[in-house]
Amino acid sequence: MNVNMPFLTSVVGSMPRSQFVRDLLAPEQRRVMREEEFQRQLDAAVAYIVSMQEAAGIDIISDGEWRRLSYIGIIAEIMDGFEQTLVDGRYWHTVTAPMTPRAPGLVAREARFLKTHTTRKTKTALPSPYLLGQRMWHPEHSRKAYPTRTSFMEALVPVLRGELLALQDTGVDVVQFDDPHLCLFVDERVRSQYDDPDREADYCVGLLNDIVSGVDGVTLAIHLCRRNRGRAGWVGEGGYGPILPALKRLRFHQYVMEFTIPVAGDLTVLRELPEHASVGLGCVDCRSEHIDTPEEIVARVEKALAHLPPERIALNPDCGFAPGNAADIPIDEAYAKLSNEAHAARILRERFC
Repeated sequence: MNVNMPFLTSVVGSMPRSQFVRDLLAPEQRRVMREEEFQRQLDAAVAYIVSMQEAAGIDIISDGEWRRLSYIGIIAEIMDGFEQTLVDGRYWHTVTAPMTPRAPGLVAREARFLKTHTTRKTKTALPSPYLLGQRMWHPEHSRKAYPTRTSFMEALVPVLRGELLALQDTGVDVVQFDDPHLCLFVDERVRSQYDDPDREADYCVGLLNDIVSGVDGVTLAIHLCRRNRGRAGWVGEGGYGPILPALKRLRFHQYVMEFTIPVAGDLTVLRELPEHASVGLGCVDCRSEHIDTPEEIVARVEKALAHLPPERIALNPDCGFAPGNAADIPIDEAYAKLSNEAHAARILRERFC
């Protein structure tokens, strides 16, 4: 498959989990299962979600992130130094000790399994250090390990670079860094919480650029969304304009951006992105019960074509279908949405290629 083919279809990363997978990943279940049996069942589950994306017609496949309890919590599986602590009424992984290696190369091992179970292009995702700093550093619980949030984020850079280099060696086609917090700087309510929100966005971009410096042979993507609360909607609101200067400084190949939700702003921002980069256009709703028809998806992409040529547009949902382990989107709903995404891509290729 030509990686420059217009209108390539993909998922953002996570796919809905059946109750079986949720039960399998539950900590109490892990404690009573033999590791060999756990891995056998999980391998079978991941092979299924890969096949489901293929059957839907998706071009670039993920493993649904079904091996991960959460998309950011994977760092606590790669490194020791984290505890689950109660923060604002919820349990979060929080860094409480200096990080030491626990299972380096874990994400690469996920990618190798994925590559052996599909002949299509493959994608895997990593969390951004800035996002991890916002979610996993606490001024009380983390201070002895990392005196400041900044010191924790900077300690994450070599860890995530190591995971990226290991992924590079697997031959995975796309490595995507997830940073919804960077995208929250589009929201005036969020920006007002910082003395200099633009400096924060620049700092976030600098950390990412440090991780990817000198890495080639793999498409580097950045996923930007206003947080995904499933049926409850989103958190941030506003167009991409306020973070556009920071985005332009990213040394990445693709911007994975949501545009389906009504608060995502104007598509004209696409004109201002670097010409070397493509856009993973969020043109499929991943939050509501509504299943976008192929015609609805085509109409959204045609609006983007007023600003970008076909070869710079790929198709994907706005976000992952299961951004947290409690997400409750029916798997058959996701299958229908992805099938329509692939159908829309066929229409677009016939119409514009």
